[in-house]
Amino acid sequence: MTDIPILLIGAIFVNNLALSQMLGVAPLLRASGSLATAAVMAAVATCILTLSSMATWLCYHYLLLPFDLVFLRTLVYILLIVVVMKLTELLLYMQAPAQHCVLATSLPLITLNCAVLGVALINDNKANSFIESVCYGFGTGAGLALALIMLATLRERLACADVPEPFQGSAITLITTGLMSLAFMGFAGLV
Repeated sequence: MTDIPILLIGAIFVNNLALSQMLGVAPLLRASGSLATAAVMAAVATCILTLSSMATWLCYHYLLLPFDLVFLRTLVYILLIVVVMKLTELLLYMQAPAQHCVLATSLPLITLNCAVLGVALINDNKANSFIESVCYGFGTGAGLALALIMLATLRERLACADVPEPFQGSAITLITTGLMSLAFMGFAGLV
């Protein structure tokens, strides 16, 4: 059980999904326009990454491996991720319809993004146990949430800053994201 905190710290800081592994960059850039939107997207992304890690681990170990259907792994994982996403979207619509309207275009980005599938495949390649897979899914979601909230906060500050004309808009966002990525590379020796 001592590996779980190291796994979480590694997933959040050292191997941050969006800033170190470059998975999940589209939702990061799209949903970081305002802090409120980023906070909801962060919670939804963490939930989806955790639940899909559970579902894909169970499917792999109780369906694909016993029946020697490992070659269908990618297709089955994509279908499972879509089901998890739709259930999460339905839950979000029932609990917070206003936030659902704000995130309606960004939610499919999580499903179609390579981040969720990447986490499932990384769990399989590392041969993680069920608890480790769930913790890794939660850790990557928390790392993505951290990056989302940090970038949203920085973008709100940059909106009030005196940014030169050529760097306004997407350019300064990409520069800021690159600098955040460099900062997260400083955690490489932590774990």
